[in-house]
Amino acid sequence: MQKIILVTGSTDGIGLETAKKLVELGNHVLLHGRNPGKLKDAEDKLKAFPGSGKIDSYVCDLSSLADVSAFAKTIARHHPNLDVVINNAGVYSTANTITQDGLDVRFAVNTIAPYLLTQQLAPLLGPSGRVINLSSAAQAPVNTEALIGKAQLSDGEAYAQSKLALTMWTRSMAQSLNGDGPVIVAVNPASMLGSKMVKDAFGVAGGDIKIGADILCRAALSDEFATASGLYFDNDIGRFSSPHPDALNDQKSQDVVSAIESVLDRVIP
Repeated sequence: MQKIILVTGSTDGIGLETAKKLVELGNHVLLHGRNPGKLKDAEDKLKAFPGSGKIDSYVCDLSSLADVSAFAKTIARHHPNLDVVINNAGVYSTANTITQDGLDVRFAVNTIAPYLLTQQLAPLLGPSGRVINLSSAAQAPVNTEALIGKAQLSDGEAYAQSKLALTMWTRSMAQSLNGDGPVIVAVNPASMLGSKMVKDAFGVAGGDIKIGADILCRAALSDEFATASGLYFDNDIGRFSSPHPDALNDQKSQDVVSAIESVLDRVIP
């Protein structure tokens, strides 16, 4: 049965490979990218596959929370129902680390944007839908001052903290829904895969990105993840596992959610 699936950051790397697999399986895939030219190239590439599913494309700069909110509204206008949201887009290093909202770009794109997008798209997903959040093996205790833009961190620190913060709100939001909403799962697709981000950050070729695409497709479509809301899947070991201990700490997780909400209250009219 064809599903409608949004994949953020789907113009290259794991996101593009995931979109490719989903399209080849006959699904209706909503591509997302920041660069219109790259997005058009990705759409043309996927439409070239014979028998592929339907494809729509959407431009949005996830570092701008106002753009994210507008993006969610555009999706809702065009698609009254969604089956899956894969929050794949991520940033490790960039020349300009501070966004127009005064946030560290890693927290903005990796943590807050997917939170806002999930929050606004959840009514379209319903209890049978799924949200797959791209986490990482790199997880470090979250400095909430850095999350809200009042402290600066190195690239590695900001990335690891942003990914733990994502994993923390995944579990917290899943618990708050209490089964009355989509399944929300955090997935480490496997360490050091050969995405552009890994190549740029570490100067190495990395592993086969199909490994990451395969697990994201499994998370989106397989029965294995149908009752996994709030859990963390570690593809380095190939099973559900425990994330960083802070992600299992209700008070610390609530502190992160409160910090995210304080940013949204400040930035989103």
